[in-house]
Amino acid sequence: MLNEESLIAVAIAAWKSNLERANKLFGGLDESALEKQVAPGRNRLVYLWGHLASTHDRMLQLLGIAERVHPEFDTVFLSSPDRASTLPPVDVMRTWWAEVNQRLDAGLRELTLNDWVARHTAVSEEDFTKEPLRNRFSILITRTNHLAYHVGQATLATK
Repeated sequence: MLNEESLIAVAIAAWKSNLERANKLFGGLDESALEKQVAPGRNRLVYLWGHLASTHDRMLQLLGIAERVHPEFDTVFLSSPDRASTLPPVDVMRTWWAEVNQRLDAGLRELTLNDWVARHTAVSEEDFTKEPLRNRFSILITRTNHLAYHVGQATLATK
């Protein structure tokens, strides 16, 4: 295995580890537990979970893996604060979460070394020439950190 391939394997393993933590945490919460706030006056766990699902949904497109599953939920979970919109039912969110992450997992396994260092879909060719670190690998790293941060928040809220 090349050094570059090893780095990508480590990054994917970190992503999967954090995703497993999120699956265990959110999968084990019922609807009433999902209503708990991460801190007084802050986001509810259900909103945080939807925020993560929307972020992962965007990753499908950013990485060039697939079309988005529910782009219409961006308004609810990315553009608006908690309680500003009606949230989808929890069973819809569970299905959405599973589908998005299954598609991501399959897509991550298909990307080649050259794919990882190629530009992601939100950067133009011109900007990528100036900033080659705006690649697909950087999306995986930043989204893994994002996932870990919010799983940490949610974990503390459930204690």
